[in-house]
Amino acid sequence: MSDPLLDPIDRLLEDAQLVSLSTQALASRSAASQLLGRQSIAPDRLLRCLVLKHLKGWSYRQLHRELRASLLYRRFTRFYEDPIPDYSTLCRAFALFGKEATEQIHRHILHQATAAKVVAGKQLRIDTTAVETNIHYPSDSSLLADSVRVMTRYLKRMVAGCQDSKFKILDHARATKYRLLEISRAARILTPAGQEQLRASYQQLIRLTKKVRAQAAAVLLARSTQELMLRPHGLKQVLAAEAALQDCLPLIDQVIAQSQARIFEHQTRYPGKILSLFEAHSTVIRKGKAHKPNEFGRLVRIDEVENGLVSNYFVAPGNLGDQQQWIPALHAHIELFGRAPYLAAADRGFFSAANESAAYQLGIKQVVLPACGRLSHARAAVQKKPWFRRGQAWRAGIEARMSTLKHRFGLQRAYYKGELGFERHVGWSIIAHNLVAISRLTQQRCRSG
Repeated sequence: MSDPLLDPIDRLLEDAQLVSLSTQALASRSAASQLLGRQSIAPDRLLRCLVLKHLKGWSYRQLHRELRASLLYRRFTRFYEDPIPDYSTLCRAFALFGKEATEQIHRHILHQATAAKVVAGKQLRIDTTAVETNIHYPSDSSLLADSVRVMTRYLKRMVAGCQDSKFKILDHARATKYRLLEISRAARILTPAGQEQLRASYQQLIRLTKKVRAQAAAVLLARSTQELMLRPHGLKQVLAAEAALQDCLPLIDQVIAQSQARIFEHQTRYPGKILSLFEAHSTVIRKGKAHKPNEFGRLVRIDEVENGLVSNYFVAPGNLGDQQQWIPALHAHIELFGRAPYLAAADRGFFSAANESAAYQLGIKQVVLPACGRLSHARAAVQKKPWFRRGQAWRAGIEARMSTLKHRFGLQRAYYKGELGFERHVGWSIIAHNLVAISRLTQQRCRSG
């Protein structure tokens, strides 16, 4: 039983350094993880499961189901006839591959490609793309409803885990739903009466959110003064809910403030705007797309070298401009390959005279950065030269690479939780893509050789 895609990747993953990096990631759970506790999933098995998940674009449940049903996948992941861990176990184990471990594995796979002479780092093309976080459309009304729902959930858990509680936690789900429906209907009416109804419904929703917020503050105060005594069996539940509630209350305060500013003060550009209580690191990204003017997620820079391999990636903080990412991308390339590329290309969003001059100073012979605006005669003559046009044509290929990463390897939307989970999702999507690219190039060389 063989698979034309998995068999070459299987040989690439038979690397002692990759297994060592996976072992180090698993040992990061605690200081004595390698000596104490139950036996965990073998590092090579976990690495192969993680690669298979991103190759196929599966969820954890799908991965667990496919591993149980397929002998081919069992052989690839080295489980054979052994029992498959539960999807929740796989989820917790995968979370140990943090940002640093993911970057180290990505770099080692790139070194494998360099050692096999698949890439040499002579050409570099750079672009940025928006990767969505796993959130719903961030309207003010939905964020307020999320705030009420989350606070009610944690308050119920805290009160249930305490004895002789005087607090009565009410579920305001029905009232919140009615306010959302009123806001949805009033938003379609552009008359003054409709706008007045919209403000009145928002006022009621904000008042309800503040009421639950005040109750949350009272419960936390009672816990800090030992007025609420824990039940023996509810210690873990209460402490977890208390910590989660303390973390989300500052975000809820921000949601209330930005909702009031937009609805009643007509302030649309509120500083530090929150788009989600669950993925607070999300930002609004405008890439000039007619069908999707606003995207909610993070901006990711992709550096690609020859033969379609992604040499580096970078999750930008906030809405970092393209011009500010040109020089760091060149330095990252020099650090990886030990020399500057012969050709470096990007679109006109990266252009500036300083960026072009810095690239030449680093030793790059052909810098393909189209200028913005009306071109002078000298600049137009440079951009009409054959080498510049060839560089522009080669640069356009990164658009297809972005499409492949998004639709084939899951970079359209990151489903791992939190900022670290987002970076982990991006990294493993690129690792899966590079493994496929290296395996295909190796097969082509074997056929031609």
